[in-house]
Amino acid sequence: MSISALRISNDNLHRSSLYADVSVRVDEKVLKNAGDLPDLVGSIDQGTSSTRFLVFTKQGRIAASAQMEHTQIFPSGEDKVGWHEHDPEEIYANTIRCIRVVYSQLQTAGVNLITTPLKAVGITNQRETTIAWNSETGDPYYNAIVWDDLRTTSIAEKIAKGNPDRFRSKTGLPLASYFSGTKVKWLLDNVPKLQEDLRNHPDVIRFGTMDTWLAYNLTGKERDDAVSNVGGTFITDVTNASRWLFMDLKTLQWDKELIDEICAPHNVPLTALPEIKSSSEVYATLSDSGGVPCLATVPLASILGDQQSALFGQSAYEPGEGKCTYGTGLFLMMNTGSRAVYSTHGLLTTVGYQLGEGGEVTYALEGSVSHAGSTIQWLRDSLQIIKDAAECESLASETNGNEGVYVVPAFAGLFAPHWRPDARACIVGMTQSHTKHHIVRGALEATSYQAREVFEAINADARSQKVASLKELKVDGGGTNNSLMMQFTSDMISVDVIKPVVMETTAIGAAFAAGLAVGVWESLDEIKSLWAVARTFNPSMSEEDRSKNWKGWKKAVERSLGW
Repeated sequence: MSISALRISNDNLHRSSLYADVSVRVDEKVLKNAGDLPDLVGSIDQGTSSTRFLVFTKQGRIAASAQMEHTQIFPSGEDKVGWHEHDPEEIYANTIRCIRVVYSQLQTAGVNLITTPLKAVGITNQRETTIAWNSETGDPYYNAIVWDDLRTTSIAEKIAKGNPDRFRSKTGLPLASYFSGTKVKWLLDNVPKLQEDLRNHPDVIRFGTMDTWLAYNLTGKERDDAVSNVGGTFITDVTNASRWLFMDLKTLQWDKELIDEICAPHNVPLTALPEIKSSSEVYATLSDSGGVPCLATVPLASILGDQQSALFGQSAYEPGEGKCTYGTGLFLMMNTGSRAVYSTHGLLTTVGYQLGEGGEVTYALEGSVSHAGSTIQWLRDSLQIIKDAAECESLASETNGNEGVYVVPAFAGLFAPHWRPDARACIVGMTQSHTKHHIVRGALEATSYQAREVFEAINADARSQKVASLKELKVDGGGTNNSLMMQFTSDMISVDVIKPVVMETTAIGAAFAAGLAVGVWESLDEIKSLWAVARTFNPSMSEEDRSKNWKGWKKAVERSLGW
């Protein structure tokens, strides 16, 4: 069924079961403060757990938003442990639904996005999650392979030939299952129709991360009896491209030698990879082929990977400024300016952002942790010891500290700074007196310990490379709603932890970059003036307790290795 076949009248919108699972919010006060003909910018925030569409005012406030969760696919079987997939067509359909709901809600509030169209739309996305599709049919060859999927661990090890840093000088990355290149290799090795087209019709093959998939569909032409589109703009940006293992960090272009090394024996043509663009420029105009007339002729003007978008949204524009996002995983990133700093402490060297075609590139150091919010989902869905994430804080607060219980959430191995695919999740230190309260507290504290590991690694790299280092920690993401965890993070790292007023920093980062491209905001200084502090957590733990907790965590990590 095509997306336009899902169209229904606005009068019936709220009664339709198609929209029953959409979470919607409109802030009429924000709209009133924006004026009669407000400059509005849209942001598509496509994450691991859900897809959202948000509309921001020139004042940097959220006027409206809609959110839909999508299916998490975990293929069964002993040979598929650690596999994680998404349905790309479901995600595109959810994106369209979110946009339509926001359009309708704003219309009800007196803002017509057809007569007063959005100034621009930006995309921010879960990085590394990889899709292959056919450009003639628009059909995916296979489900999207999610960034934390472990199936390509052996592929990465084989390519590494005993040296996981084999390509780090070009890519800034270690060889690991995390990155898109190994997922492309797996798809080529295992999907018969893709193999057939590579032999006979290589020009129809398209590989992309979620940004590319959404941009392609949102600018494409609709097909009969199909969800996805054809003929769209085939692009990505430098931040997403820097996570493939295919891009040279210095030239910002695909490197055929890297592609051939990683994908051998397959010959992947460069036409199968999206054109690499800056993070902020007008790439194309959106189409109304998804049944959303308010999108027609609106510029698509930014693309940033989710963590880089959060960095941008946190106004971390100077070297030594950074942020930590608590989402499905945990991602701590620091701006290193125009210099690419190559890590010797288990971190990733990545592109932070690039403003405009030919603009100066800002690089960053990043520590990526696979499980943070997803550990809480595990407590809720698998162990069923909490009803929702909000319950964690009250349960954990009922204990006198962790009382020796540590949870190491190595469900997909350990990412930065360890890079140990042989690690597995474990709970250690339990006695018969411990309860679910201690397990919940251990899960929350694990996120703080991992934040400290990455924070210390970033500053160690900064010192050794003689660049500015982190002095405080700006935070964002759903996990920051847990005040106990934020305070514990401040205590363990021994720095101030700072929450901004607008917590949707990933979404607003893409909106800021899109607005910059079309003149809604004139400069980074103007954007920075919109950022404000909501709350600061100051360290208060004694050095004795901090040291004791840290020693216990390191011991627990050792127990998680070698499985």
